[in-house]
Parts: sequence; C-alpha cells; structure tokens
Amino acid sequence: MSRSSFSRLSLFVTLFGLCVVMLGAYVRLSDAGLGCPDWPGCYGQLVAPSSAEAVDAANAGHNRPLDTAKAWKEMVHRYFAGTLGLLILAIAVAAWRRRHRDPEQLLAVPLILLALVIFQALLGMWTVTLQVKPAIVTAHLLGGVLTVSLLWWLTLRQAGWGASSPPGAQRRLRPWVWLGIVLLLLQISLGGWTSTNYAALGCTEFPTCYAGQWWPATDFPEAFVLWRGLGINYEFGVLDSAARTAIHLTHRIGALLVLLYLGVLAWQLLCSPPGGGWRGLGIALVLSLALQISLGISNVLGGLPLPVAVAHNGGAVVLMMVLLTLLHRLSPRGQHSPAFLG
Repeated sequence: MSRSSFSRLSLFVTLFGLCVVMLGAYVRLSDAGLGCPDWPGCYGQLVAPSSAEAVDAANAGHNRPLDTAKAWKEMVHRYFAGTLGLLILAIAVAAWRRRHRDPEQLLAVPLILLALVIFQALLGMWTVTLQVKPAIVTAHLLGGVLTVSLLWWLTLRQAGWGASSPPGAQRRLRPWVWLGIVLLLLQISLGGWTSTNYAALGCTEFPTCYAGQWWPATDFPEAFVLWRGLGINYEFGVLDSAARTAIHLTHRIGALLVLLYLGVLAWQLLCSPPGGGWRGLGIALVLSLALQISLGISNVLGGLPLPVAVAHNGGAVVLMMVLLTLLHRLSPRGQHSPAFLG
C-alpha cells in the first residue's frame, strides 16, 4: 500500500469514526442504551428479535421487556462500532507492513488506536452490564472522541498537509493550542457527564437558568459523585433537580471559558499576515466554535431536540479536529511534538 492509499484509508476511517460517535450519541439520547440488556448479542441473538416467537422468547428470558425499535438502534450501533474496529485493525496491519518501506510511516499511533478500540469495546459492554452507569458512559464517549482524534492526527501526519515550518509568531501559539485541546477535552467530559446524568435540561432558559434565576438551588456534592456502587439502573437518571442543575451550570461555565479561550486563539490567527492558511484556520475555528455554542443554546431553548443534541456531540469532535489541524500545522514532522505523534 502506497502512502497516498494509506492516507486515504485513514481519512475514510476518520469520517466513519465520526459517524459512529454521532450514532452512539443518537442511541444514548434516544434512551436506547439499554435497548439490548445483554452483550454482545441482543436478547441472546445476533440481531434484534422481530418475529412474534422471538419476541415472546426474549421477554420470557429477560427481566427487561423488549422494545424492538430501541433494540435495533443499539444493535446497528454495535455493527458500526465493530466495523470501525475492523477498519482500525486494517490500518494497524497496513502500518506494520509499511514500517520498513517508508521511514516516515507512523506505527505507534495505529497500535495505540488498536488498543483504544479494544478498550472501547469493553466500555461498550460495561455500559450495558452496569446499566448505563454515568462514569462508564462518559468514558465511552471520551474514548470515541479520542479514537476519531487520533485517526484524524494520523491522517494529517501521513498526508503531510501544510508540513512547512510555521513563522515564529505562529510557532509561539503551539503551547496555547495544547492547552486549548486540554480545555476542550475537559469540556467534552463535562458534556458527557451532563448527558449521562440527564442534566441537559437542568436549566430550561438562556441566559438565565430557571424561572428567571441565574443561580437556582444546586447540589454540587451530589452532582459529582463518580461512583455509586453496583446494581443501580441509571436509565433516566437518579439525581434530583438540584444536582442536575449543578451539573448543567458547571457545563455552562465550562462552555464560557472555552469560548473565551478559543476565541482569543482564533483572533490571534485572524490577525496573522496573509499567506500560509493561518487566517483560514482562524475562520474555521470561529465557525466551529460558533456552531457548537449555537447548538448548545438551541438544546436548552428547544427542549433538547434529538437532531440538535446529536449534532452537538458531532460538533465537539469537529472542533477538536480543527484544533488538531492547527497543532499539525504548528508542528512539522519530527519537531516539537512527542515522538509517538510523529
């Protein structure tokens, strides 16, 4: 396989991975995470039961009544996730075979991806067997974001887009971009915690929270208990309104901080001299940031419409991809980046 073919494969798998992340968000947000109460099958079958006999057998053998629509949503997500795992395996095999023919072939990133997707499968299993425990579901979401991010980074590094050394003014932005990536990851974690605790509507107004109040009753100690033991069904949440409001307000504050930080970073790019594509990256950062904030506000004002909520998950990944593209442009191969990143 040539380098260009490997780059095209990486790009395809990246886009496929983004679809899997959004499909997972759709399953979670449509309350289908427990559509199949067992794993890896669904009520003991490889497909969701549909015939009358199969439905009767499924209901007789499990405590949870079958909801065929939810079961199919969950199984389709599993099929897509399994396909993504096989594609990442293909990338790892191709990278291993190319390691001697191409001295610039990245090997560590594909191997890390392979390990990550295996761990993602375990998290997917635990999501079901531990009854959508928020800590597990949030970790599963983060694993999906990291998977797509590493696939995009692999695509960028192997394709060599914008590989020339940046001017000194832009080069000084590198540590600030790293900090932006960390802040965004923390905000995505907060978003996952908000979603998995059913706190997306902990505030029903914007910019105020509830009944015209900026800061209604909250319960922060209860809101951020990461582990509550086993045997608890977390479907539809277990927190009271004060704890859910605390989570939602924390997510809002995090969004404001990320908006301000990445807004300043985008301004620095927009003020760059013409040429080199830096202004274009600044525009991409502004647009993706504005889209993500707009989707978040629309979720509150619209009462969490499913298409908007799913798009909000995808928007977070796209924003991360923009930051990684900027980091790639600021880090020529072999310089200023950890060895395993290329």
